[in-house]
Amino acid sequence: MDPILAAAALSVVLGAVIAFVFFKSYLLKQRSNDPKKTSKPQHVPKKYHSKPHSHASDKEQSKRHHPLDLNTLKGHADSVTGMCFSSDGRNLATACADGVVRVFKLDDASSKSFKFLRINVPLGGHAVAVAFADDSSSIVVASQTVTGCSLYMYGEENPKKVKWEHHKIHDKQAILTLTRATASYGTGDGSTIIASCSEGTDILLWHGRTGKVLGHVDTNQLKNTMATISPNGRFLAAAAFTADVKIWEIVYAKDGSVKEVLNVMQLKGHKAYQFKLDGLLLTHGSLLCFFFTAYSESAVTWLCFSPNSEQIITTSKDGSIRVWNINVRYHLSEDPKTLKVFPIPLHDSSGSALHYDRLSLSPDGKILAATRGPTLQWLCLETGKVLDAAEKAHDGDITWITWSPKTMPLGNEQVVILATASVDKKVKLWAAPSVTS
Repeated sequence: MDPILAAAALSVVLGAVIAFVFFKSYLLKQRSNDPKKTSKPQHVPKKYHSKPHSHASDKEQSKRHHPLDLNTLKGHADSVTGMCFSSDGRNLATACADGVVRVFKLDDASSKSFKFLRINVPLGGHAVAVAFADDSSSIVVASQTVTGCSLYMYGEENPKKVKWEHHKIHDKQAILTLTRATASYGTGDGSTIIASCSEGTDILLWHGRTGKVLGHVDTNQLKNTMATISPNGRFLAAAAFTADVKIWEIVYAKDGSVKEVLNVMQLKGHKAYQFKLDGLLLTHGSLLCFFFTAYSESAVTWLCFSPNSEQIITTSKDGSIRVWNINVRYHLSEDPKTLKVFPIPLHDSSGSALHYDRLSLSPDGKILAATRGPTLQWLCLETGKVLDAAEKAHDGDITWITWSPKTMPLGNEQVVILATASVDKKVKLWAAPSVTS
């Protein structure tokens, strides 16, 4: 065989083999992080009830390691997988892998005991996410079973009764996120819209009160990471397997109903897959053969909307945070604009930038809470600087973070509250740091 052709063939074969090895390693890593692979929690079949909830003792109070740590909600028997504040900020619903949803009444963040309502999901399932529907008296719960995911709406007149339910809504795929918004944009009728995002590529929109399916979109990006709705109910945005973010507009009819869901924008700016050139081969000075031996992924891991629904904040594995202006004339082909780019102020022992797992923006749009593993940071959205940080906010990975939409009493004060949930079976309440600190 001609030596040039032989060298070229060898280079191609070696490159293909090495690429296969790296991609196989990546897929195995993704599978190992799949929440479905974790052990199934045990269901705790107890009756609905409301009782005082005992909080941290004086001894535990002295163990608090951070000045912004206000209180801890205990009593969960397994990982807390999701949370949601009611629109008035006085109720916090938690979804737990023990098969129970708890709705805490938060009259004062410094209280030593809170009353809570306990809701058991149907036997065989465990709660993976929760969202309030319309008001603090009704909630929608996502429950995972071996046969797939179901949605249940509890509440209104009777919190013990299921008002509507849907089963196998994403086939057998798990629900990753369940988020809500009020349809206040345009001719929206003010009802609650809920988005359920599967681990596949589909996202469903639901009417909170009736359970009617309002729309369906497919991200077509291999697998989803999460999805959320803008506070005014206008936009739906999803982070998936790639570095790009797709945005849909929820179009309302004159009677306030959802008319259609249109793909209108795409956020492009985060670095995509990066390949590293590892070897070169020159043969007879006339043919250059090369192959790749390493790559790094830069998918968007989380995103959130600003309170006015005109901006989106994204974080990516490329080590950056981006703030985007989406208040553009997309119907005239005007693209979203990048307003700010910040390096993620979190590094490993070798100095390499790490990515965040979760983001949540404060109600005033000034403080960005971000987490990775058990670490919690508060960033100034204007400058990207760290306002405060808790390296071990929990004794395990943080699974969810959310700000209360309204200030909450703390003794004689009114404070902005951030809630964090974790695999350590706890929910913590944190005060917001000063933006000028």
